[in-house]
Amino acid sequence: MISNNMKIFVKAKAGARENKVVPPVARLLPLGDDEEEFYSVSVKEPPRQGKANEAIMKALAEYFKVSFSEIRLVSGASSKKKVFEIKNQ
Repeated sequence: MISNNMKIFVKAKAGARENKVVPPVARLLPLGDDEEEFYSVSVKEPPRQGKANEAIMKALAEYFKVSFSEIRLVSGASSKKKVFEIKNQ
């Protein structure tokens, strides 16, 4: 079965002043490097006990106008760079 889910790359900023999602900006990198596109997601929650990851998922759900249950952390649970999957409806 083919998955139509969308994967997004996130640079997380925990402990921020406000919750905010900033869409990626394509950057031109030197030849030989891959072009990376990251959403920058800032959340007030601290990076402890998964609180920041949950807050990021809530922020992404609001940004993409989907329910919280449609967002899944694929990789990067303890990293600033994370991959999330969003179920397509």
